[in-house]
Order: sequence, then C-alpha cells, then structure tokens
Amino acid sequence: MKKIKNFFQNWTSYLLLTIVLIAAFYIRIYRIDDLLGFYYDQGRDALVIWRLWHEGKLFLIGPVTGLAGIFLGPFYYYLITPLYLIGGGDPVVVSIFLAALSVVALLFLYKLGSEMHSRTAGLIGAVIGGFSYYIIYNSRWLSNPNPMFLLSMLFLLSLWRIVRDGEKKWWTISLFLVGVSLHFESASAFFYIPVFIIFTLWRLLSVERTNTILSDGWLIRFVKINRRVIFHTLLAFFVTLIPQIVFNFRHENILLNNFIKLFTRDNAFSKPLTFFILETRIDYFWNVFMNKIYIGWNREAIIFSSLVLGALIVGRKTLRKAVIGLFMIFLLTPMAGYILFQGNFGNIYDYYMIGYFLPFILLYAIGLAELSKTFIGKVALIWFFVIFFRVNMIPISGIFKNPMDGPTDIKFGSQVRAVNWVFENAAGRGMYNVDVYVPPVIPYAYDYLFLWQGTKLCGENLCGKVDYQTPILYTLYEQDPPHPERLEAWLDKQEGIGLVEESVKFGGITVERRKRN
Repeated sequence: MKKIKNFFQNWTSYLLLTIVLIAAFYIRIYRIDDLLGFYYDQGRDALVIWRLWHEGKLFLIGPVTGLAGIFLGPFYYYLITPLYLIGGGDPVVVSIFLAALSVVALLFLYKLGSEMHSRTAGLIGAVIGGFSYYIIYNSRWLSNPNPMFLLSMLFLLSLWRIVRDGEKKWWTISLFLVGVSLHFESASAFFYIPVFIIFTLWRLLSVERTNTILSDGWLIRFVKINRRVIFHTLLAFFVTLIPQIVFNFRHENILLNNFIKLFTRDNAFSKPLTFFILETRIDYFWNVFMNKIYIGWNREAIIFSSLVLGALIVGRKTLRKAVIGLFMIFLLTPMAGYILFQGNFGNIYDYYMIGYFLPFILLYAIGLAELSKTFIGKVALIWFFVIFFRVNMIPISGIFKNPMDGPTDIKFGSQVRAVNWVFENAAGRGMYNVDVYVPPVIPYAYDYLFLWQGTKLCGENLCGKVDYQTPILYTLYEQDPPHPERLEAWLDKQEGIGLVEESVKFGGITVERRKRN
C-alpha cells in the first residue's frame, strides 16, 4: 500500500523515467542488425558458444585480457549462451540483450540517485547515462565489458546499503559482485578488490569512532562477533573463482604463474613514477570521464565541473551521511591504481574504466541536483542540458544516418550479405573453398558467420563449403587502410592461385569467385 501511495505521489518522476528508459533502449538497439561491430573478439566468443552448443564443450575460462596469459572467468560465455540458443546463433539477439542490461543499469542509477540525494538527482543521472553518446556506444558493444555497466551499479548499491542500513547480508553480496565482475572486465574489476578493502577499513573505523571503542582488542572482538558474516562473504567470493582455480590446476598453474609474472618480472606496479606518467594519467582520467558528457567541449566541461564540485563542497553537510566518502573510495582508488600501474607496455584504454563510468555520472548528477536548489542553479542546470544534448545528439544522429556501405565500412549487415552471396553464388557448382583476409589476420568473425549461415541454410554440409582444395575458390577480404601493403601481398598470392571470374563489393568487403590455375 505504501508503494502504491508513493507511486501516485511521484507519478511524474516515474513517467519521465519510463520515457528516458524506453528512448535509451531504442537508441541502443536501433539498426543494430546492420551496424553491429562483429570482428575478432566477437567471432572468437561466438565460436566458443557454438562448440558448447553443438559439441557440449564446457569451459572454465573466458576471453583473454589485454595482459598476456591472463584470462577472465567464464561467466560472460555462460551469460550469453542462452541468447545464442534463443536466437539460433544470431549475434544480434545477444547484442539486444546486452543493451537491455545497460538500460537496467540506468534504472539502478536512478534508484541510487534517489536514495543518496533526491529523485531529481536520479533523473538527471538517468538522462545523462541514457543519452551520453559514449555510454550508448559502449552499450551497443557486443563484448564482455558491456555488463560492467550493470555490475558497477549493483556493486555501488551494495556498498551504499551497508552504509545506509548496515545489513550484514550486503557484505556478502558486495564481495560476491566483485568476484562476478572479474569474469567480465579485469581492468575495471581488479580495482574493486582494493575498493572493497578500503571501504571495509573505512566502515570499521567509522564504527569504532561511533562506539568510542579504542582498546587493542576491538578488532579481535569484531571478528568474533561477525565471523559468520566474514565466512559467508569470503566463501561467496571464493565460489566465483572456482572455474579459474580448477583450470589453473589442470594446466600446471598457468594462470597463477602468469599473474605472478605480471607483478614480478613485468614490474606492473614497481617502475618509478615520473612526472610525465602522472601528467599523462591525469589527462587520461579527465578525457575518460568528461567525454562521457561533453565530447571534447573542454571549456564547458571545466565550467560545469567547477560548479558541480563547488555544489558538492558547499552542500556536503546537507548530503546524506557518507555519500561523498563512498564516492571518494569508489572513484579515487582505481585512479590511484592506474597512476601506479605501468604494465601492458604502459597502455591504458578508455574501456578499462568502464566499471566507473556510471558511478561518476551519478556523482555528477548529485552535484547538479544540489546546484539546482537555487534559482541560478536551476538556470545553470537548464543550460547544462542544452549543451549536453547539443554535443551528444550530433554523434547519436550518426547512428541513424550511418550508411553501412561506405568504401571502408565493415559492418555486420554487410558481412552477412557477403557471406550469403558466397552461398548463393556457389549453389549448384559443387564443392568449394573460402579464403579470407582480415586485419588482424585471424578471421574468427567469418569463420563463425560461414559456420552459422551455412548450417542454417544447408545443415552440416555447409552448402558445399569444404576445407580441402577444390577447383572453385572464393576469396573474401576487407580493406586495410593502415597496412595496404599486407592486403596487396595477400592478393598477389591469390593471383598465383586462381583467376577471378566474378567479383562483388559490400561496403569495405570484397568477395570474388576464382577458378584455380
């Protein structure tokens, strides 16, 4: 009854939120069947799922990370397997599902904003997250980091509930989410571990101050009182690591040895910190976070970020208890970690921080909501959204206008058309081979597309496609603007194998039927 009353009292907020979520979902799936990026990683993952589906090959590890020899856990594969089954192998169905998860993350963003500050903060956060071009771009990405949008919100929610309610079950849920996140994007989730540790120490010290317990035996007594919670929490985390642990022992400690090597021989955190590295990292953090809102409008980013920071500082005493402290731990911990981290040849990419995009937007939204308490602040908020939609709607509109068939475009729709052209052209010609060139050389995407489409059209015989040499050869290649010499060398090799009898283009993809010499 209370929830029904609350709904009618705040129906405008819920109506606006519903509109935002529906519009955000629509943009995330619009033309996804044409414009989906389906390349090396996506083909590799789809082939793993195909083998599970058709051959019953279970797996204990997931995709490889950017660090040599370090693999993610398998939960991403098991998450998307049912969607491949439902869609009959269609990657578009999986992509729509992942887009839906990113919209659910916006719902939790709204919930957290409402609990931490106000419904205004929740709505502001949902709007920014819903219509930020780069959040949309990553939400349309068929890849394992995508679910981190939702996991980051759930992890932050669990920490917040510990702060707000003190319910012990949230400790277990929180560390379980840390373990699950390690199956999706290690670069983000790795720093969830120190976030959890620092948060734990912060809460223990807060409890100590509250109870004025200063004796040396305080921590020991705390452990004794909460040992059941501690046991369940550590067990929940351990359960998420079981697949990797089993894989590691079955393969002569390969994962553990590679992890140790990262911190010893590769010196991931032990190289001296220089001013150049510090300056580069600060610039990285600024661009990573601000581009999710302003996309290169640096002056406006500085102005509004200063206003938001000022609103948070001035209003810190009126904000709900521990909100600022929680965000400082959640956002500053990974930033400090990446300032010190110099592994992976010193390279860090935008998506490494994907587990912190929405939490940052939430903090920004809380600052904007706090700013809007005054008349001038309301004017500033309106001006913020004018700028926000102006800078984000231009690239978003590109999603609606993207031609797909540009001379260098490699999109899923064109890839499927190219593959199906081979099957149609080969009909009635007998057995044939296919040779594929793609940068970076390994054509996992086309391996899967030929397998999927061939099975769908003709069953196990793949419409006559075989691996051994036949008189008919189809060559399929993508344009390679950064390295045209590699493509030219490959084409020269094909000229020595067979003569082109027919050729057709699909965007940046060329398909040829050749007759062997």
